[in-house]
Amino acid sequence: MHHDSPPAGADVRGGLASTGIAGLDDILDGGLPTNRLYLIDGEPGTGKTTLALQFLLAGRARGARGMYVTLSESREELTEVAASHGWSIDDIDVFELASESASVADEAYTIFHPAEVELQQTVQSVLTAVEQSDPALLVFDSLSEMRLLARDPLRFRRQILALKQFFAGRRCTVLLLDDKTAPEGDLQLHSLAHGVIQLEHIALEYGAERRRLQVRKLRGRRFRGGHHDFRIRSGGLTVYPRLHRVEPSREVIGRPLPSGSAELDALLGGGIPEGTSILITGPAGTGKSVLATQYACAAAARGERVGIYLFDERLGTFALRAAGLGMEVDEMVADGRLTLCQIEPTELSPGEFADLIVRSVEERGVRMVIIDSINGYLQSMPEERLLATQVHELLSYLAHRGVTTILTLVQRGIFGSPVDEAADVSYLADTVLLLRYFEERGSVRQAMSVVKKRSGDHERTIRECRVARGGLRVGEPLHDFQGVLTGVPSYVGDTGPLMSRRPDAGRSDA
Repeated sequence: MHHDSPPAGADVRGGLASTGIAGLDDILDGGLPTNRLYLIDGEPGTGKTTLALQFLLAGRARGARGMYVTLSESREELTEVAASHGWSIDDIDVFELASESASVADEAYTIFHPAEVELQQTVQSVLTAVEQSDPALLVFDSLSEMRLLARDPLRFRRQILALKQFFAGRRCTVLLLDDKTAPEGDLQLHSLAHGVIQLEHIALEYGAERRRLQVRKLRGRRFRGGHHDFRIRSGGLTVYPRLHRVEPSREVIGRPLPSGSAELDALLGGGIPEGTSILITGPAGTGKSVLATQYACAAAARGERVGIYLFDERLGTFALRAAGLGMEVDEMVADGRLTLCQIEPTELSPGEFADLIVRSVEERGVRMVIIDSINGYLQSMPEERLLATQVHELLSYLAHRGVTTILTLVQRGIFGSPVDEAADVSYLADTVLLLRYFEERGSVRQAMSVVKKRSGDHERTIRECRVARGGLRVGEPLHDFQGVLTGVPSYVGDTGPLMSRRPDAGRSDA
């Protein structure tokens, strides 16, 4: 989102300069204030050069002259980097230290290493080239070469101050790239720069590495703090900003959403309130995914758009199970009412996943989001302790947009032992629906109960349920239970209130 987008062809040197990366501009609240000096900090391979080229290309698109000063790479290497993204840098001035070094070496053809060139001569060559080009945008790559030439930290700082003073008198926005080769980190650069953007990559024990950035400093401007995931793709950096902080407000709870089962709706006190979140938890095989799909089909049948994000199940398995239960999801998928997305936790960062949901809500008008399951979402987290924070931000955003969210959580063991503390997000959900096995005369049956509902009353009973054609069938309330609090409840009443074993029966035999 660019607040001050100048007309094409205009060399505007005031206001904000777009970085060329929509997500980063969003984090910066529009872009970088012009005519200032910024530090792009990151280890080799984190994407500094790509970011810098996108910055210059965005300026070229609006008519701002750009210049790339490279003290280590050649123009040919920069051209190759740009070509890998489908870009051309023909209209961008490139200053190469290597070619300048060769020209002053008594007309010799030897290309000197940057460390062999006197620091003052190097700086003067750069400033002369800048004066001749008179760019509105400048990239200086990289400060590590100047640090090698200076050899002394005090001398290096003085040269950076001299550069800053030189550009202070010119209408030019400057990006200084630094690859963090200083022994203990060069914080003095942070104090000299008007703003600091730090790039980093995280090597996980398994799966693809994760990249993230952080705006460490930006004088006189609001920006979105914290770490933001990004990915380097063909076409440049794609940044996934953290979700906007939602200011506390008095949200209006929508109408109850029916599930297609009168008994289930009665258990929930009329249904799931629109715009709230429900957590369906229980051991494996109790019907959590079936129930979530049942709600999705009911919403799609009303003409609403639904997004289902599968962490645990393959798309083929989901389609096969839905077809076996008589849930006609193919037609809903074909006309766009239902979107199925299979998530690979090792390949997708939490920020990218959140961005996927945000775009589905804002661009496609999705009104119901289903995440199956939170356990799978946990595997996409670089640190487990951050799961609750991520889920809280996501649920707050969706509630603010009036979107209904359904989460599933698999408990450990057949009889539903307590979940890992890292995965327990039950306190974040507005409604918690518990599914559980129970024993009756030597047979295993399933039951459900509502253990929490913030937005209204609900039944305090336990109802039997089972997977049947059309979804999860729910029976009458069961009162004769024993051992519910032990985690392995048993039914000690007669067989009257229990559901029939007939495939087409959903009510009790009584």
